[in-house]
Amino acid sequence: MRRRDFIAGAAGAVAWPLTAGAQRNEQVRLGELWGGRSADPRNQTLLVSLRNALTKLGWVEGRTIVIDYRSAEGAFERAGEIAAEFVRRKVDIIVTGGDAQVLAAKRATAVIPIVFAAAGDPVGNGLVASLARPGGNVTGRSLQLTDTAGKRLELLREIAPGVRRVALFGNFSNPTVALERDAAQAATRTLGFDVTSSEIRGAEDIPAAIEQIKSQAEALYVCADPLVSTNALRINELALAARMPNVHTYRSSIEAGGLISYGPDFSDLYGRAADLVDKILRGAKPADIPVEQATKFDLVINLKTAKALGLTVPPILLATADEVIE
Repeated sequence: MRRRDFIAGAAGAVAWPLTAGAQRNEQVRLGELWGGRSADPRNQTLLVSLRNALTKLGWVEGRTIVIDYRSAEGAFERAGEIAAEFVRRKVDIIVTGGDAQVLAAKRATAVIPIVFAAAGDPVGNGLVASLARPGGNVTGRSLQLTDTAGKRLELLREIAPGVRRVALFGNFSNPTVALERDAAQAATRTLGFDVTSSEIRGAEDIPAAIEQIKSQAEALYVCADPLVSTNALRINELALAARMPNVHTYRSSIEAGGLISYGPDFSDLYGRAADLVDKILRGAKPADIPVEQATKFDLVINLKTAKALGLTVPPILLATADEVIE
């Protein structure tokens, strides 16, 4: 019986270890499902991190493993189509990132193992039953976006102490973004901020959304999302024109002109996801592999943006920053 046929009939169990597959000279097929744009060099960096880590674990692309890459190009509806395609192709395992993509893959199959390299709130979004015992066919690594929302607001206060009114900005149709928004909103009450929200559903919504809120808020808390990261340069340009300090999760958003970010090291997350892929392909069950939480977080500050906003960055922030862009 072929390994792939065994998976299709075993309700999610992966019971054919690498040694058996190697003896039969049989390749395993990995389906990569990503939400961002395939041409974005930042996405390519993460994919390289994953593939390099797989190589170090003994998986040689084209010999012991075939990688089938597909991108939703920022369109959530495409994720479901790609996941269904992977099921038809009978891939041995699906690797993805972002709660919306994981949910799409989970809806497509309860049989094929799914590893998420990064998810904002895997328990809150129903990706897994618990971090310790995921259950089902899904496991991966958590971004802890909701747990760190308050920290991002504290950093915003430190770098822009005069700010009292904050707008929560993002694509709230994404379930992860909605959870992060709620966590940030709860933190604003503790920190004494006045808060408003501004939702976008597409790139075309961004100019009007910022135009509307610039009279209601003094700063932006930008919720993490593929739509936001793809359009980070435009968001930051408009925020700067409106004289609004902004805080992000992604380092790349600060490289695109944002003010300050605090979030997990994504290269580390994607590289470590290879460990989970390796365990499953060697016979472990996703249901029994605990979800690992991010342990490495980066604080990034853009001094050029701070200067353009007339802000003086406190020395303690500069001293503790992992990266300062000048």
